[in-house]
Amino acid sequence: MFFIVKEEKGKLIKKTLGGLPAYSVINITGVNDTGKSLMAEQFAIEQAHKGSKVVFVTVESPANFVAASLQIRATAMGYNFKDFEDNFILIDAASSYNLRENIPDLLATLAYVISTYKARFTVIDSVTGLFESKEMFARAIVRRLFNFMKSWYQTSIIVSQKRSGHEELTAEAAGGYAVGHIVDGTIVLAKELIDSQYKSKIYKKPLGDIVRLFRIDGCRLSGHDTKTHFLEITESGLVKIKEPISGGEEI
Repeated sequence: MFFIVKEEKGKLIKKTLGGLPAYSVINITGVNDTGKSLMAEQFAIEQAHKGSKVVFVTVESPANFVAASLQIRATAMGYNFKDFEDNFILIDAASSYNLRENIPDLLATLAYVISTYKARFTVIDSVTGLFESKEMFARAIVRRLFNFMKSWYQTSIIVSQKRSGHEELTAEAAGGYAVGHIVDGTIVLAKELIDSQYKSKIYKKPLGDIVRLFRIDGCRLSGHDTKTHFLEITESGLVKIKEPISGGEEI
């Protein structure tokens, strides 16, 4: 999905990165039930399974519920969570008023954890919870988080929520375009109810189905796939990026 172009023997070659660009801060946004947290958890599980330390800041659910969810996700991916659970460091901002409402406290905690455990990856789910009662400060909060991730050389995923009035496939989220404008790239997840013959024809799905969509809105650190893809949430709770809605092979 992400790639760079290199020159080899006088020719330009496109090389797939096989994941997110290193040291990037990527925003995953969408309305509820589009797979944002599932995608963030899968990313975290994969990095921890490979041996990297991962900091997971939970702002929505208490840490014990997130730990249980990570274990379920690992099992669905075919991994034994016990083998690498020590590679996770959970920061429970959902249960801590000071961490959730006081950004300097959160950043100080993050700095301590990253330096102590030599973490390379950070996930925040979700950044919207840090300014849900004060959206006018969204840009300032996201900017501080972004600058922090850059100064600590983190490859980071920041989950953000869309309001019901936002366009499904744009980078706009709670707080306006603040998140999308500041971060390195945005992944947009959407869902569409097939409630008309027109939509049924466009998506090639029967009436009554729910179609989930995946799109990379932009990335300043690398090239990226520009197509809108179907997204599947499996019965085991994994997200899978499928073929483009325009046709072609799945990822």
